[in-house]
Amino acid sequence: MLYNDSMGELQKIISGFRYQSTDPIIRIAHRTKVTAPTVLPGEIVLIAHPDLDSVAAEGLARAKPAAIINCAPFVTGKYPNQGPKVLLAAGIPIYESDSNILDSIPDRSTGRFETSNLIVGGIGTFALRSVSEADINVSLASARENLDSELDAFVRNTLTYLERDSERTLLLDPIIPPDVKTDFFDKPAVVAVRGNRYREDLRLLANFFADAKPLIIAVDGAADELLSIGLVPDVILGDMDSVSDRSLRCGAELIVHAYISSSQPVAAPGASRCQQLGLPYMTFPVAGTSEDAALLLAYELGAKLIVAVGTHTHMEDFLDKGRRGMASTFLVRLKVGSRLVDAKGVSSLMSMNQPIGPSLLLLVSAALFPVIVLLLLTPAGQILSRSLLLVYKAFTA
Repeated sequence: MLYNDSMGELQKIISGFRYQSTDPIIRIAHRTKVTAPTVLPGEIVLIAHPDLDSVAAEGLARAKPAAIINCAPFVTGKYPNQGPKVLLAAGIPIYESDSNILDSIPDRSTGRFETSNLIVGGIGTFALRSVSEADINVSLASARENLDSELDAFVRNTLTYLERDSERTLLLDPIIPPDVKTDFFDKPAVVAVRGNRYREDLRLLANFFADAKPLIIAVDGAADELLSIGLVPDVILGDMDSVSDRSLRCGAELIVHAYISSSQPVAAPGASRCQQLGLPYMTFPVAGTSEDAALLLAYELGAKLIVAVGTHTHMEDFLDKGRRGMASTFLVRLKVGSRLVDAKGVSSLMSMNQPIGPSLLLLVSAALFPVIVLLLLTPAGQILSRSLLLVYKAFTA
C-alpha cells in the first residue's frame, strides 16, 4: 500500500507538472507599451486599453502571444483606431472582458481557454467574449460616423490650449536648451518617435543615414528600434518609461522631458528612472509632448535640417495617444517648419510594390504618343511613315 500510495503521489506531481507546462503563462499589462517588450511567444496578455492604438498593437503582435484579452473595448466608437485590426491581421485571437479582471489574476499565472472562458489555475473561471474581424469592422464603421463631432471637439480643445500662456511660449519666447555635448550646429538631425510605421520608415532611410550621417534624437522607446538596426542615438529624450535599460546605457546623452503646467511648474517623471540606474541626465522644461521637445531641441541647437520619423501629425494620431488636441505640436511645427522634413509614411509610399519597368514604359509611351501623332501629320512625317511601311513590306515579302 505504501508503494502504491507513493506511486500515486508521484503521478499527481508529474500530472501537475504537465498541466502547468502545457498551459500558457498569463501576463498582466497595466501599461501596454511597458509590458509588451517583455512578453514571450505563446503567452496570454491581459490588458485594459480602450481604443487600442496601432503602435501598441504592433508591439504586442511582435511578441507573438497566444491571445490578447482586453478589459476595455477595443473600439469605443470615438474614432476608428486600427490596433485591433493589426492584431487580427497577425493571426492573434482577441477577447474582451466586461469586467476588469486584471486585479483578480496574479501576473505570470497559468491559464487556458475553454470556449469563451479563461480558466486560471487556482483562481477561477472568467467569462470572455471573442472578438472577430466582422465585429471590429462594425465598430469601426460606427466610429467613422462619429468623426465629425470628434473633429469639432478636437479643434475646439486645440484652440483652447493655444490661448494658454504655457503653450504660446513655445513659439514666442526663447527656449534655452540643455547643455548637451553633441554639436548639432549646421548639421542634419533625425528625430525618431514611436509612431505608426516608424520602424519601416527608419529602415527605408538607410541610405540617408549612411550618406548624410545625421545626428539622432530618439524619443523614448524609438531608441530600442534604432539600436536593433545598428544605429546608436546621440540623444535619448522623453519620460524614459518605454525605453529599455540597454538603450539607456548605450552611451547616448539622456534628457528627461520636464513638463510645464499651471498646477505643477515642473514635473520630470523620467528622472527617477535615470537615478535608479545611476545614469547622468539633464532636464528640458518645456510645454507639449516629448516629440515636441525633441523637435525644439534640434531646432534650438542649430540643426540645419530636421528629419522627423514617426511623429504624430493628425487627429487620429493624437487620439491614439489620448490627447484631445494638438496645440503644442501645431506651434512647434510653425516654429521649426523651415528646417523640418517629415518622413512619416515613406514606407506606405514605397510599399505599393508597383514594378518600375512597366510603369516607366507606360509613362514614356504616354509622353511620346502626342509627339508621334503630330509627326505623322507633317509632310516629312508622312514620307517617313510610307518609307518605313515599304521597308516592312520588303522584309516580310
